[in-house]
Amino acid sequence: MTPFIAAVDWGTSSFRLWLLDADGQVIAESRSDEGMMKARDIGFASVLDRHLDDVSAPAELPVVICGMAGAKQGWREANYLETPAALKELVENSVRIGAKRPIHILPGICQRDVRYPDVMRGEETQLLGAVAEGTRSGLVCMPGTHSKWVQLDEGRVTRFSTFMTGELYAAIAGHTILKLALADQPDASPDAQAFSRAVLRAMENPEQVTARLFSIRSGPLLGLAEAAEGAAKLSGELIGLELAGARAQFGRVEAVTLVGAGKLFELYRAALEAASMKVHPVDADAAVRAGLLSAGTALFGQAVAGA
Repeated sequence: MTPFIAAVDWGTSSFRLWLLDADGQVIAESRSDEGMMKARDIGFASVLDRHLDDVSAPAELPVVICGMAGAKQGWREANYLETPAALKELVENSVRIGAKRPIHILPGICQRDVRYPDVMRGEETQLLGAVAEGTRSGLVCMPGTHSKWVQLDEGRVTRFSTFMTGELYAAIAGHTILKLALADQPDASPDAQAFSRAVLRAMENPEQVTARLFSIRSGPLLGLAEAAEGAAKLSGELIGLELAGARAQFGRVEAVTLVGAGKLFELYRAALEAASMKVHPVDADAAVRAGLLSAGTALFGQAVAGA
């Protein structure tokens, strides 16, 4: 296989590079924890060059980058596109750097709404990949530390919302009284009845979530609940609260394109299905590669498919 581009997803704390051929097949890959925070000290160019050497990338091979390398604190700022934003405009507004080889950093997307100001970097490239693969309209959920819910309309991001569900889980589980109740417990399972029940309770009565969270500790203390269900209940309550928020913002939700991977993806899939929503699954790594390939094709080859 002949390399076409080096595709890079540069996060806050992670770095992922794939050597792709013109059909998007992975020839080689390189990953590390040299995200933006570490790369600022090491040097972005040095980090990239070492990973390119690790995969034996040709000297003039183009590079397409998404994520935090384009942040204000990153390598070179790539200004946000404002909603409503056509995803094909990501390519048109990319920032080129580098003299020896073409390196393009894709911009993020922002929402200048006084009620719901919001930003994303990296997720927009997954959306570009989903559009290139045929998902042009509908509601998209992208679970993570900061989950994104995005409304697509014919390849345009009309509006979106970020939910700090993952960060809230980590903060509550690690830095509140519930830390004692969750000690030595297994992670939440998407098959656990306690998880799905908690999701539905949170959706039905979101105003009671913080009261029910304390019962994760008080229930087992009084012999009224199983201690081993604590993680499932906490995860279910917080994800259910997120679903209630998405429903409040985007209206009745019947079908969702779910972009993710691993355990978190399975938890969200179980939560959505428990709430009687139809789920269209999309692998997150495949989506970001497809988005970077789509951008690379627009920059260095044929027009973007589907955008």
